[in-house]
Amino acid sequence: MDLSGPFNTASGHASKALRWLTERSAPALSYLKAFHQGFVGLLAELMPKGLYARALIIIIAPIVVLEGVIAFVFMERHWQNVTRRLSETTARDIAALIDIYEGSPPGKYDDIIRIARDRLNLSMQILPPGDLPEARQKPFFDLLDRALSKEISRQVQRPFWIDTVGQSRHVEIRVQHADSILRFLAIRTQTYASNSHIFLLWMVGSSVILLTVAILFLRNQIRPILRLSEAVDAFGKGRPVPEDFQPRGAREVRQAAAAFLEMRNRIRQHVEQRTTMLAGVSHDLRTVLTRFKLELAFMGEGPDVQSLKADVDEMQHMLEDYLAFARGDGGEEATPTNLTELLEDILEESQVYGTSIELKLRKRRGDVILPLKRQAFKRAITNLVSNAVRYGDQIVIRAATEGQWLRIEVDDNGPGIPASERANVFKPFYRIDRSRNQDDGNSGLGLAIARDIAKSHGGDITLGESSMGGLRAIISVPL
Repeated sequence: MDLSGPFNTASGHASKALRWLTERSAPALSYLKAFHQGFVGLLAELMPKGLYARALIIIIAPIVVLEGVIAFVFMERHWQNVTRRLSETTARDIAALIDIYEGSPPGKYDDIIRIARDRLNLSMQILPPGDLPEARQKPFFDLLDRALSKEISRQVQRPFWIDTVGQSRHVEIRVQHADSILRFLAIRTQTYASNSHIFLLWMVGSSVILLTVAILFLRNQIRPILRLSEAVDAFGKGRPVPEDFQPRGAREVRQAAAAFLEMRNRIRQHVEQRTTMLAGVSHDLRTVLTRFKLELAFMGEGPDVQSLKADVDEMQHMLEDYLAFARGDGGEEATPTNLTELLEDILEESQVYGTSIELKLRKRRGDVILPLKRQAFKRAITNLVSNAVRYGDQIVIRAATEGQWLRIEVDDNGPGIPASERANVFKPFYRIDRSRNQDDGNSGLGLAIARDIAKSHGGDITLGESSMGGLRAIISVPL
């Protein structure tokens, strides 16, 4: 007998049901996934970004949760139970006084009032018969109202009216009797637990003390990290590291600071060795080129001699570019520099190109003075200007501050550079032969040197389209 048929049929039905369930639940799952991603993204945006604030949240959150749990347990187990017991005792005393009242002869109620006042701490009045007052609106926090009403209903079993809101220090209770209305005044602390504010004050006070200690401790721990960050940022921008910077703080922070200082010393040593080596190479090569020039001077005039002189001049120009690129900023220290004076010097020196160059500065109340490696930064701008002069006949230099950044633009009316080539022109020895004619005197290092100097100041150089139809070179450095 073949049993595979029923099993296969059941399996097929199960597969179809599973596929149907998957298809039906796919939109809901996609919605839940999108909601989860959106919630996580919103939470990430709302969360503070600083280490100090995040550390405080790590400390505060458990304290808030712990105190919330403690407060809930206190309110649920202690405060409510004590209030319920006190309400029960008050309702029992009122029920006992009503029983005594019913067993006393008419008009002989002085003893009952005295017992209520002296023994039970209740103020009792016997009012003429009538209707009870209208029920008042329940208070927002009606634990006392509910507990007392429940106990009076259970023990007195007569129509009653209570007021837990009207008088701040007393609770008024009226019980309707056949021939009168019995009015009782109880002290509020007699009907519910009144020491909750002590617990809340203790909880808030301890939280303030803990947070104060945490804030003071975290500030002392975060300060060395901020000092390290400032030192690294200054070193990355080519500015001197504060002289009083020393490894401080926790062990891990000290290790990071010590590693930074060791790295800084190695980099300085490397720069000094490279500068010394380049100075020697530069001296030796210039000596050889000088001998070439002297030998060519004694050879007289002629087409071959002129060609050789041109080659020697081009070789010297290329040598200067190579050495400048290899030297970088040459280990120059950043000093406070007046930007206006620097740009005016560049404009004056650029007059030798014989090209129309205009300088536009945004008006400010005072001059812009910022720490720069003056000679290196001057070379970077000069390279941008000479690059613009090579391909355009109208140059405009603009300078302005935007927020915490200095922005210098060099515009020309030349052929420009295609967007696809703008990243490549910063590569060493890269030249464009299509949109800009190749210049024999161009080594292809001008933009590379300029960007290297800009990055040593913590900035960068970008290229775009000029409003004059050519190229716009933008150098940005932090103030």
